[in-house]
Amino acid sequence: MGSLQLRQLHPLFAAEASGLDMRRPLTPEAVAEVNAAMDRYAVLVFRGQAMEQEEQVAMARQFGPLNPGLKQIGRQQERMRERELIDISNLDAEGRPMTADTKKMVSQIANQLWHSDSSFQSPAVSYSMLNCLRPTSWGGETEFVDLRAAWDTLPERLRAMVRGREAEHYALHSRITLLGDDGYSEEQLKALPAVVWPLVRVHPGSGRTALFCGIHARRILGMPLAEGKMLLLDLLEHATRPHLIYTHEWQAGDLVFWDNRCTLHRGRRYDLAEPRELRRTTCDEVPVGATPAGTLLAAE
Repeated sequence: MGSLQLRQLHPLFAAEASGLDMRRPLTPEAVAEVNAAMDRYAVLVFRGQAMEQEEQVAMARQFGPLNPGLKQIGRQQERMRERELIDISNLDAEGRPMTADTKKMVSQIANQLWHSDSSFQSPAVSYSMLNCLRPTSWGGETEFVDLRAAWDTLPERLRAMVRGREAEHYALHSRITLLGDDGYSEEQLKALPAVVWPLVRVHPGSGRTALFCGIHARRILGMPLAEGKMLLLDLLEHATRPHLIYTHEWQAGDLVFWDNRCTLHRGRRYDLAEPRELRRTTCDEVPVGATPAGTLLAAE
């Protein structure tokens, strides 16, 4: 097994990674290399890593316990054999593209809003890993921004406004933004209570300050609702200016890692009548420098 090699893809963050076969068990040294690269670049792109479901789950477990996301409230139609896999596709149980008005497709369309995976949970999640099986012939890219760069470029007047402030993040805020709450039962609406995160956070791996915003944030504590919502929109607009965005154009077999603690991402429009299939795994956060207990596999 080789060592990790990196080629930067954007002036501020994101790198193409090579030299490791992510489908095979990694040595502790290789896991540490990937973690260090994630602390620096926040987004890593591995090419030619098409995985079976079991391979992706085994790979992801080397970086932390796996988090099922919105499967916790029964919003995922089960196409996956592995519960830890999150289906990022437009396909029904028979593998056919669904219409845009189905509940699952509303959830997929909501992924086109800028967000950090599971920011509505505490403890936090860390990495997401998305493996592409079938890209579309056009569109369907994923865009990323580094929230550390967003803080670095935030005007001092706005910095003063957000220091010490906290925002409430709610699991279904993005979906309700598009659909309203009529499509959800009372049990589902209460299944994942809102959590509170500071608007300014220190990224644990790099030690850099990050501006933590995104579509799951629905209000700022201690501010009138309308004023807080407008501030959240202003912060999101600042963080997602075009020159800060890395756009990933998917190829079959791509495996992309990103760190939800310091990035936002969104999917882009594509023809919903054309099959698109990707699978995501997401890890719960573990202490910096710690090896997830029981998750490292012995290298062959």
